Amino acid sequence: MDAVVGAVNDVLYTYVLIFLLVGAGLYFTVRSRALQVRHFGLMVRKVLGSRRGAEGGISSFQAFAIGLASRVGTGNIAGVAIALTLGGPGAIFWMWVVALLGMATAFMEATLAQMYKVRWHDGTFRGGPAFYIQRGLGSRGWGIVFAVCLIFAFGLSFNMVQANTIAGTLEGSHGWPTWVTSLFLVALAAPVILGGIRSVARVTEWMAPVMAFFYVLLAVIVIAANLPEIPGVVADILRGAFGLDQALAGTAGGMLAALLNGVKRGLFSNEAGMGSAPNAAATATVAHPAQQGFIQSLGVFVDTILVCSATAFMILLAGPEVYTPGVTGDDQGAVLTQTAVADSLGTWTTIPMTVLIFVFAFSSVLGNFTYAEVNTDFIRPGRAMNLGIRLLVVAAVAAGALLELSTVWALADVAMGLMATVNLVALFLLGRWAFGALRDYERQAAAGEEPVFVGVGNPELPGDLPTDVWVAGERRPVHERQRP
Repeated sequence: MDAVVGAVNDVLYTYVLIFLLVGAGLYFTVRSRALQVRHFGLMVRKVLGSRRGAEGGISSFQAFAIGLASRVGTGNIAGVAIALTLGGPGAIFWMWVVALLGMATAFMEATLAQMYKVRWHDGTFRGGPAFYIQRGLGSRGWGIVFAVCLIFAFGLSFNMVQANTIAGTLEGSHGWPTWVTSLFLVALAAPVILGGIRSVARVTEWMAPVMAFFYVLLAVIVIAANLPEIPGVVADILRGAFGLDQALAGTAGGMLAALLNGVKRGLFSNEAGMGSAPNAAATATVAHPAQQGFIQSLGVFVDTILVCSATAFMILLAGPEVYTPGVTGDDQGAVLTQTAVADSLGTWTTIPMTVLIFVFAFSSVLGNFTYAEVNTDFIRPGRAMNLGIRLLVVAAVAAGALLELSTVWALADVAMGLMATVNLVALFLLGRWAFGALRDYERQAAAGEEPVFVGVGNPELPGDLPTDVWVAGERRPVHERQRP
């Protein structure tokens, strides 16, 4: 299985996805005049003020937290460690590039998710790539293809990865049998997941920001304790990224190893262009689609530039007995990060790191479930289907704790690649609508107004949106509006 899945991954990432991913980020950055740079301050302000205005639905901040919970997970801890062992320090540079370009891509997909969202029976919204593929491109068939890929990726594969990381950490550091971890995870996850998206939103609203803050704080302490070595670490990252020092190039050798592993792990971590975070973005109640686009774009920055970099520096600052490019194996995952922190600060960090890794992975399980349920609703809404996907997610968590790391990661890479390919094509075809929304937001903001979006008769758009959400005068609470 590893050989077959590995061959598929080689084709997807070497010949297809890397060009689509980087190309999309470059294109959207140029067309938007580097919105991620021009509007960075606005992104921060919008996140800080986004807990209000839900009007009976899910707040903008809660949608951001769900997306952050899914993004900030084992990709930031185990994934970065694997990128370093396979691609060397240079892989981190390419993770940064993917993130900075991906901020523009994240804006596009989140904005489109808002533009094409639909009202739901519980007073919230549903939306995402499956919805904008059907409603924007007129293809329910490709919408279903995407939804199936996402359900497999996030409902099964990625949740297996999260559970696998928790089990490996508890077994390696504390001697817990994997079957005990499996039962423990089911006991924790089942009550929240069976409660549905609102339950997940309430938990992730506080869990995601708190865990990211404490993890970055831990990294700052490690960096402060090793401050004289920082210039050397940065130099290693740059030399490894461009193949200037073969000793830093990883087990596969050369710039290509750093590039491919940085892009793969970067995409798994920040999810920009994958089509996952838009499912959370669409659930938010906002006055303008671009507002949630800005907020979700900042999530990519937090995930990679802050949290992934924190992991990378903690490992690169560790001694050669912990990490040596081209020598350290890729089978350690999150344990490598845990060992690196202990090397810098002492063995007392083992328990705090275990708690952090557990919370990172567990929060991702909750965020991933939200994406899977939204796409289950797209295929066939109903209580029976919702209950089925919730039970399936819980089963995947239980099974993931018992599987081998290499197989789980490889399956996740295939699912992620297929999803991203379908979504990126849709983004290219629908991009003019998101650019129109951006122009509309900027025009109103420049006039000193609080931007409010109208999807019918808007001169900035290529035409009228097929919507009963973004119409003139729709300012009443969600639960008071007529539903289809």
